[in-house]
This record gives sequence, C-alpha cells and structure tokens, in this order.
Amino acid sequence: MKFTCFLLSLFITSTLLAQDFYFGADMSYVNEMEDCGVVYKEAQTTQDPYTIFQKHGCNLVRLRLWHSPAWYDDLNDGKRYSDLPDVKRAIARAKQQNMNVLLDFHLSDNWADPSKQLVPAAWLPVVDDTNLLKDSLYNYIFETLEELQAENLVPEFIQIGNETNKGILLSPEDNATWTLDWLRNATLFNHAIRAVRDFEEEYNEAIKIVLHLADPSHAEALVQDFTRYGVRDFDIIGMSYYWAWHKPTSIEETGKVIAQLQQDYPDKQVLIVETGYIWTTASNDAANNIISEVHPDYSPATPINQRDWLIALTQEVIKNDGLGVIYWEPAWVSSRCSTQWGRGSHQEHATFFDFDNQLLLPGGIEWMQYPYTTLSNTTTPQAKSVQFFINNQAGEIRILQSKHANMNYELSDTLGHRLLSGKSDRLETILLLNALPFGMYVLSVELEGQQRQAQQFIYGKN
Repeated sequence: MKFTCFLLSLFITSTLLAQDFYFGADMSYVNEMEDCGVVYKEAQTTQDPYTIFQKHGCNLVRLRLWHSPAWYDDLNDGKRYSDLPDVKRAIARAKQQNMNVLLDFHLSDNWADPSKQLVPAAWLPVVDDTNLLKDSLYNYIFETLEELQAENLVPEFIQIGNETNKGILLSPEDNATWTLDWLRNATLFNHAIRAVRDFEEEYNEAIKIVLHLADPSHAEALVQDFTRYGVRDFDIIGMSYYWAWHKPTSIEETGKVIAQLQQDYPDKQVLIVETGYIWTTASNDAANNIISEVHPDYSPATPINQRDWLIALTQEVIKNDGLGVIYWEPAWVSSRCSTQWGRGSHQEHATFFDFDNQLLLPGGIEWMQYPYTTLSNTTTPQAKSVQFFINNQAGEIRILQSKHANMNYELSDTLGHRLLSGKSDRLETILLLNALPFGMYVLSVELEGQQRQAQQFIYGKN
C-alpha cells in the first residue's frame, strides 16, 4: 500500500501547542470488563486497551476510587472494582504506558454526582460531627497516597470529590433535603486538600489538585463560592460537559466560561474532566443507556460525528487556554456482567468500540490525534490549517480541517484539467479517487477567501 501524507497550511503554518495538553480517557471500567470476558481489538487483532489508547494519543488516564463499594459483593462473582486494590492495578497499567494518572476520590461508596453525595458507610456515625469527619477524611486521603507511594503508583493529579455541586460527604437525610452548608463544606475540602499538600511535602511529590463541578453554566458561581469561603489551595477547575445533559450550553459558550475562569483565576487551569458523545442510538444489551441525544450540528449519531463533536470541543478548549479534555468511559462496552441496574453496559453506544469490541476507525478515538492549532486572542487574522491524507488502498483522500470553515477544493491533473471540485464546511471531507489512473495530481484548497494553496501528489499503482 502506498500512503502519502501532506500538510497544507493557509497563511500561517499550524503551530504546536505551547504547553502540555491532556487528551484523557476515564478507564475505570477496563479491569472489570476484561474480568467479565471482554476482549478489545484493533484491526481484528486482540490488544491491551491501554496500549490502544496510548498509541492513539491518550496521555492521561482518569480512575475513580470508592471508599468501600460493598454493593459489588452481590454482583457477578462478588469481586469489587474501583476500590484501592483495583485502582492500584489500573494505575500500574497506565504508568506502564507512560501515561499520567488523575485519581478521582469519589468520597463515597457508590456513584457521586450533582444529585447524590452520600458519605461512606464507615463515616456515617460521625457525619454530623464535622471535627471528627474532617479527621477521617484527612487520614483516608493521606494514607491512601502513602499506600500508593509505597508501590510507586502516586498519581499526577488528585480530584477531591466528583461533580461536587451540592457539596461532599452528606448524610442520607441531608442529601434528600439539601441546602449547601458552605462552612461545613469548606472545612471538609480544605482538610482534604491539606492531606494532599502534607503528603507532597513529606514524600517530596508534586500533585495537582482538581475540584470537579458539573455543567459549565454553574461553574463560575460555584468557583466564586469556593474562593469566598476560603477554599483556594487548588490547581485546576474541572468541569463536566455533556451536550445531552447540559444543553442548551453550547461548545462555544463552554469556551467562554473557560476563558472567563482563566481571566478571573489566573493561577488556576481549567480541565474538561468528563465529556461524552454517542456514536449510535442502537443498544447491544438489555441495560438501559444513559445518553440518548445528539447535537443537531453533529447528527445523526455516527462514529464520525462523535469524533467531530469531540474535535470541535477540544479546539474550543485549546483556543481558550484550557488544560485538556477527558472522555468518560470510552471502553465500557457490553459484557456478560451486571451493574446495579441491568446486565451489560449503560454506555456501549458512546464508547470508541463497535458491538464486537473492535476499535471504530474512523471514529471517536481519532479526536486525540487531530492536528489542532493554537488560536490567538488578538484581532489579527487567525491561522486555519487543512491536512489531507491520500490512501491508495482505500482509493480516497481525507481532508481534515482544524475547525469548521467554508472550504473550496479542486482536484486536477498536471495539465490543469479539473477532475473534481466542491465546497465543504465539515471537519472531514472524503474524496473518492478509485476511477483515477496512476499519475501526478494537484489538490488545491481555499478557506474563506484566503489565498489558494496547492500540493502535487502521486496516486495509483504503476
């Protein structure tokens, strides 16, 4: 197979990112899926999923940690996951692939989210005594990090709580009749943060602390409350952003929130800690799926639209100096095992794998290797780049835009005879070349009236 790659840049060559940018994947389910018989494949070949993600650009793995998930004892083979032994196993796999790790302390025995922040059962007897509860929290985080340090498994990032819009460590009664007690909340957060800082000092480690909030439209007000009540010693503002749950907040509006947070808190960074987008509306098991909607501009649900939505979001994060984007559960495929609510997966239609556990290409995972550009905030014209790939075997050219723009394209032979032309504003445009004989051809591209650029290439077999 002959495979040729050319990069065309209009006006300004695409620049590398000025700082580290994180392309992340939450892989908390991988150990469980493999124990349940799942085999992950790429190009019909069985592969370690951590290897698959690393070679496709993933440089950050997010892992959740529950305190004591005893409810697993009644599921499947009774083996627990997302407890400390399971997390150790997952961190080791990530580090073997030279990927960074974000450890998500849920501070609960079960899922924590904007509607549920239940204290671990072990701490329920002291839930109403903030002084005792804060000590339990401090000791838990410090001792967990000590145990990880003893096995060379210290994560680069620590997340204090998960989608903590309503606070952390609530009793069942307070969770049901919730009013956020900021004095209690700030005390708990500050003791959790202090545990990380004390560990850093004692063991000479460097860890970035993340506060995680759901919904960009709530982020600015929540960060204001955190800082107003004295929770300031953190490094990263983490946000969840899913179109299905946070609409009508758009990608562009999310970018504006990131920009405002960066302006208001210049000593912090902003990270999309969770996002997701479906590639099909079909199901592969009896477990109800938890996402069902797509954005009208990225419809219908297809692997390419999944990828393009992620590219658009990531380009907006980069444009506004965000730190990265983490995809939630791209490997939570169907299996023979059960969850608390059904048998199978509630997210198999939003993974990066088809219903045979084969990596989808083209598909969502390509979002991590897209040729992103850094965009200036000045009023000068911004660089827009086009990258295209000529694939002889497939008989096609794939034209990739770094962001949506009106593009005119033209394919001709070296004598100037026009063979193909058209317009597109999509992030990916595919031109079929099967009918062309072996020879030299010219592809020319123009974006939004900018100077036309052309590149010669050889196509076909002689």
